[in-house]
Amino acid sequence: MTHNVLSLSGARLALDGNAGRVEILHGIDLDVAKGETLGLVGPSGSGKSSLLMLMGGLERATGGQIIALGQDLTAMSEDALARFRREHMGVVFQSFHLIPTMTALENVATPLELAGHRDAFDRAAAELEAVGLSHRADHYPSQMSGGEQQRVALARACAPRPEILLADEPTGNLDGSNGAAIIDLLFGLRDRHGATLILVTHADDLATRCDRVVHLRDGHVAPQDRAEATPREAAT
Repeated sequence: MTHNVLSLSGARLALDGNAGRVEILHGIDLDVAKGETLGLVGPSGSGKSSLLMLMGGLERATGGQIIALGQDLTAMSEDALARFRREHMGVVFQSFHLIPTMTALENVATPLELAGHRDAFDRAAAELEAVGLSHRADHYPSQMSGGEQQRVALARACAPRPEILLADEPTGNLDGSNGAAIIDLLFGLRDRHGATLILVTHADDLATRCDRVVHLRDGHVAPQDRAEATPREAAT
């Protein structure tokens, strides 16, 4: 039997804006299997990034249920959600979100320290080595290129060895060659740690590297994807 690390049942998201309440996601049903790589694609405004935020507990669902690793995210307090993300999830954004007053090593090690890992700096150093940035460990974000900053962000996301890795347009602020290198690193780190990877992208060639692709349109999962089995499900 397939073990799902994420299950969404009727998940909805509505946000209040200047024009009133706007429905972003409309009753999403979606399961993600352990170890799967899932690509979320769709035009701008289709809801793919919002769906990723729901999966990571970074946005509150306004309807339905989201189960992650057997835990109901929709029933958790903000503090509980923060602890859950820290212990079980890694998140990579289009913008790097590095702390400018911390070195690369400190940016990677600090979340580990907050989680109580005594070997935080050793693990951070190992992750920086894995993304080819050992020589930049003592540099600040302003001293690094965009590609190098995203590598630090990848190391930070993977250092806790999360079961679930979420990436939202991780190459959006990079040129083609740097973007390709980041994607190779992202999939390599995912393989190294055995995490389930969920990737938001607008690039079809990148999406095809995933085990499964889900298309979003106007806040809905496209009909053909609802009945589409993952390679693991098809093999069972």
